[in-house]
Amino acid sequence: MSVHAKIRNLFIEGICLLYVLLFVYAAVSKLLDFENFTVQLGQSPLLSSFAEYVSWGVPVLELSIVVLLIVPKCRFAGLFAAFSLMVMFTTYIIIILNYSSFVPCSCGGILEKMSWKEHLIFNFCFLLLAVVGMLLFKWNQQNAFCSFNSKLEVGVFCTSTFCSISLVVVLFLLSENNMHYRNGFIRRFPHFPAVKAKVANLAFNSFYIAGIADDKLYLGSTSAQLLLTVLDSNLQKKEEYHIELDHKELPFRALTVQVDSPYFYVSDGTVPCVFKGKIGDWKAHLVNTGNAYFTLSVPIDSTALIVRALQRGTAKSIIGRMNLLENSETLFNSQILEEQIDGLFDTDGHLVYSKKMKRFIYLYAYRNQFTVVDRNLMIDFRGKTIDSIGHAKLEVVTIPSHGVRKLRKPALVVNKACAVFDNLLFVNSEIMGRYESIKMWKSASIIDLYNLSDNSYLLSFYLYDEEGKKMKSFAVQNNQLYALIGNQIVRYTMGAAITAHYSTTTKK
Repeated sequence: MSVHAKIRNLFIEGICLLYVLLFVYAAVSKLLDFENFTVQLGQSPLLSSFAEYVSWGVPVLELSIVVLLIVPKCRFAGLFAAFSLMVMFTTYIIIILNYSSFVPCSCGGILEKMSWKEHLIFNFCFLLLAVVGMLLFKWNQQNAFCSFNSKLEVGVFCTSTFCSISLVVVLFLLSENNMHYRNGFIRRFPHFPAVKAKVANLAFNSFYIAGIADDKLYLGSTSAQLLLTVLDSNLQKKEEYHIELDHKELPFRALTVQVDSPYFYVSDGTVPCVFKGKIGDWKAHLVNTGNAYFTLSVPIDSTALIVRALQRGTAKSIIGRMNLLENSETLFNSQILEEQIDGLFDTDGHLVYSKKMKRFIYLYAYRNQFTVVDRNLMIDFRGKTIDSIGHAKLEVVTIPSHGVRKLRKPALVVNKACAVFDNLLFVNSEIMGRYESIKMWKSASIIDLYNLSDNSYLLSFYLYDEEGKKMKSFAVQNNQLYALIGNQIVRYTMGAAITAHYSTTTKK
């Protein structure tokens, strides 16, 4: 063997050694911290849906290539395989930087300190080394410098490169589609879609959000039921008003205040009764003493409320529309709520209304379902949240001596709270998804975001605990989110990752 051939062999062995070191370190790092690696893949905007397979496949493939590079007779195949794998990695980074909905953190092993662009340059250098290694290998075989010396070899090289790129692109397209429309309970957490902007201490935890109007936040209280607290958007200026009712003789038990500018409403479904007044006047007049007891209500305009009532004769929940212009019968649609167990506990949930869509949404508390309904009680569609609990997990028992139904044990809560603004539904989920950190679940509440325009999941974000307390409820207006957490009221500012999805059209 000539001196030049020996030098070329040294270069080939050096290139192979670099790849061996890179792949061994990368594979071992992934396997030693396998859970974290799987979580990172689960949060990837490209491979979320295939994280389980990729988390095993990549380190196995890297170690297999190492074996090929170590065996002298297999080195050319090893270099070829290493080149193909690096093409995949490089394609992944290019898509991340240019076509992904968000750019995740660049992390892992020796590349942890690199930015994505530095990582891309690093990959190109190793791609070049692989090509040089293969050319030197062919040179030694032919005793003269040449590239791939046949159409077959060139075809194989080009086909392999094309297939490597195509595989990553196809995985990206499939993962995006699965993430939004056939999600396998894998959440997507972009960087800082909502940032905490302001915190104010309320001193008590008996407050609830009565509404948001004209850049003011209205808070009701379960302990002082006719006291309304008003905060400005910076949570600094505070005003208190006492609501006056024109019929105080009614047997109130659970008065609730709701603000929908320019009016406010005071209701008690146990009487039942509804009062209505104008903001600023704070005097409410009785507008309805219907004959249907209700447990939830939401105003849809100045003339009507959507209510969840108890159906006569069955004591099951039913959705209806209560007319406020005249003391008429409430209209009901028994098809909106779907019974699974008893029609009462299993249909428990949350009722919210979107002014822009002119639709109300009923989100079930104990299962992964919601229903979108128009103002005339006609069902638009039924949707699902991304968790997998499609059937309520609860046990209902009847106590014969009292003739009442109760839960044998606390039910598994799936959806704790929700809010809607325009076409976006914000859901506070109580179920941990795949590839998520239990540490984050112990220190924050999770909000899942859904686009009601196309019935798709968009993303998730955290609302962090305050003084060790979890979020109780929240409301959204434009780019502001207000959350009640313990004794605190917290304002988050939402970025374009969320607000860019607001619809520009209004439904009729």
